[in-house]
Amino acid sequence: MSDLPAALEEAIAFNDKGLVMAVAQQHDSGEILMVAWMNRESLAETLETRQVCYWSRSRGKLWRKGESSGQTQKLVELQIDCDGDSLLLRVDQKGVACHTGRRSCFYRSLNTDGGLDDTLPVVTDPGKLYGA
Repeated sequence: MSDLPAALEEAIAFNDKGLVMAVAQQHDSGEILMVAWMNRESLAETLETRQVCYWSRSRGKLWRKGESSGQTQKLVELQIDCDGDSLLLRVDQKGVACHTGRRSCFYRSLNTDGGLDDTLPVVTDPGKLYGA
């Protein structure tokens, strides 16, 4: 994998674990799809291939979005926040972004009673995406 462009390496404030938060947003609708983490290697791969790759903290390895589900993200644009500690990935999402089978991971809203309401339907059965 290639190194990061110098300007990007200088601008990003990776945390003490070498990670930076990445927010995935559908490029044409503005819909927020998910939040994940990237390290230098996953970011370099994403820039090289234009297919979004994250760092899975739970698995301790690269996570190529859609590698098992087919629900991929193609990078359209990369933006960095003012502090350099967050990335905005404007993507073209194929299928659903959430492992629950919903379009977005942000499908629960706080209601007036203090409970949570599901605001997005399950679009694709997670069992079909990842096996039963």
